[in-house]
Amino acid sequence: MDKELPNGFTGFSKKKPGFESAAEALRKSKARSDIQTDHGSMQVPNDSAFAAWQADRKVIEKDQHLFSSNNPNAQAASSFRGKGAFFPSDMRSYLSHRSDLAPVNGIAFSDERLNDIKQMDRRHAWVEIDLNAIHQNMLSTKAMLHPNCKVLAVVKADAYGHGAVQVAKTVLRSGADYLGVASVDEGIELRKAGIGAPILIFSEPPCASIPLLLAYNIMPSIFTVEFAVQYGEAADSVGLRAPYHLKVNTGMNRIGVRFDEVVDFLKRISFHRALDLIGTYTHFATADTSEAMEFRIQQNHFNEALDKMRDVGIDPGIIHAANSAAIIRYPETHYDMVRLGMSLYGFYPCPETYGLIDLVPAMSVHAKITQVKSVPVGEGVSYGLLHRSGGFAKICTVPIGYADGLRRGLSGRTDFIMNGTQFPQVGTICMDYSMFEVDQRSRRSTGGSGKYDPQVGDEVMIVGADGNAVVSIEEMADTLYTVPHEIAVGFGCSRLARIYK
Repeated sequence: MDKELPNGFTGFSKKKPGFESAAEALRKSKARSDIQTDHGSMQVPNDSAFAAWQADRKVIEKDQHLFSSNNPNAQAASSFRGKGAFFPSDMRSYLSHRSDLAPVNGIAFSDERLNDIKQMDRRHAWVEIDLNAIHQNMLSTKAMLHPNCKVLAVVKADAYGHGAVQVAKTVLRSGADYLGVASVDEGIELRKAGIGAPILIFSEPPCASIPLLLAYNIMPSIFTVEFAVQYGEAADSVGLRAPYHLKVNTGMNRIGVRFDEVVDFLKRISFHRALDLIGTYTHFATADTSEAMEFRIQQNHFNEALDKMRDVGIDPGIIHAANSAAIIRYPETHYDMVRLGMSLYGFYPCPETYGLIDLVPAMSVHAKITQVKSVPVGEGVSYGLLHRSGGFAKICTVPIGYADGLRRGLSGRTDFIMNGTQFPQVGTICMDYSMFEVDQRSRRSTGGSGKYDPQVGDEVMIVGADGNAVVSIEEMADTLYTVPHEIAVGFGCSRLARIYK
């Protein structure tokens, strides 16, 4: 006798394919209701998905038993789970019918929950930014200035890879007065983040961008008559002022009005009632070199231009010239404001600045070992097989390469740090990976008798310091005959996740 609930009909001893009794329908309906109760709005779209869910349910119940207090293995299992393992019950929390993602085999994922997965949990490589170091560098710089001297913090190029918005908020809390960027969009990013401080663009942007300057209250640099007139006209047409800083070319010959043509230039644009000259500045080409003659020539040219402006009754406004090197080495160039760039991030502009100021590097670069292998003696490692195994070392792979800012030119010329000890990077640095070698004949630096035993998941420092072990961006820059901020931008503006502490 059929034990199912009546379905409204009697006398059917055989069921056609696809027949569903009322009891079965009720059970499925209840199961769907249970899912909605457990997950708010999760929906099982079809019977095949429902069947998959039922199978998953059995695994979930087994999973729950695994972690029950009655299970003697629960503690060990919980420890394993704490290392990032996933179980079916974990996955259920990522399901939802409200999703912008296309369903996968009928199962829809919650984009909101997926977005909750932290960036550093998506790849075993990341950049860390110490905002307190930036705060300390600001304070160290301000201690060198006269009381009325303003500070313009340079946050262009995403704050040299450190994150423009986060750095801007930090330096403004630390006493900065201005922010400096390289483009209109960089300025808009700061405004959209709720930052209201004065923003100066170190360039004269395209005329088509003038509405953006006015709408977001961003000051351009000016050095051509054409832009100045169009900027003033646009502002005047809607009843606004057109503030700007005049860029003076004193010898670097990159951009700016030539120092001996400044007065003539200003006379050509001074007729426009909307234009407001807020500041006048120049940029030193050799403040970071040991020889000072060219620097002094530029300084004299700038002072000459300022004197001529005053002679004809033009107020130059906020006068600024000193970059990081000049801030530290030449106090007479501080004027009304200084522009703090690379030193804000903990980099010394040149050897002559060592010992004159205490700076703390704000950026460190990290990765985790994804594979450890013993390579037979004589076999090569990475592209070109330029490094050959001596047979007594382990080769460790980390997922960071030149697409992440670890320049290919550093191949075999830098170290990685693990557990307070430096190990040589070996083989050609790839786009996504690089390797380092752990000599099994070496002993621990702690004086112990054990050898190094690298494991998958061990954290490695690509840039940073751990005890006496130090690998700095400045060392990398020296190796590559470039400047530290180029290396920093490479790491910070890459695809690496950026973590703040």
